[in-house]
Amino acid sequence: MKIGFYAGSFDPFTNGHLHVIKVSSQIFDKIIIGIGVNTSKKRRFDKNIMKTAIENTLKSENITNATVITYSNLSVDAAIENNANFLIRGIRNGMDYDYEENIALINEEISSLDTIYVRAR
Repeated sequence: MKIGFYAGSFDPFTNGHLHVIKVSSQIFDKIIIGIGVNTSKKRRFDKNIMKTAIENTLKSENITNATVITYSNLSVDAAIENNANFLIRGIRNGMDYDYEENIALINEEISSLDTIYVRAR
């Protein structure tokens, strides 16, 4: 089973995030959307309110192979704990790619998880 882990703060959840999920839902058997919580950063939206809002969006978009979790550890650790095979990242431009590629190399080194990029719109 191909399981993708899409991590982010999702604060707020945008149309670009939704686009990445829609595309990923066609590629993966299952997607886990992980709302990362960093207690040292102030959120605009409560993590539980955002979790419910994303779940409602998934339902209204008829995306049935995605679940939403919250986590406070490293993204790669949360991905592994949830049996993910791949990390999913959305990119908008070359700057995003350069930033994400550096993180992907580190993540692959510490977890052996590959990163899949989806162009966010």
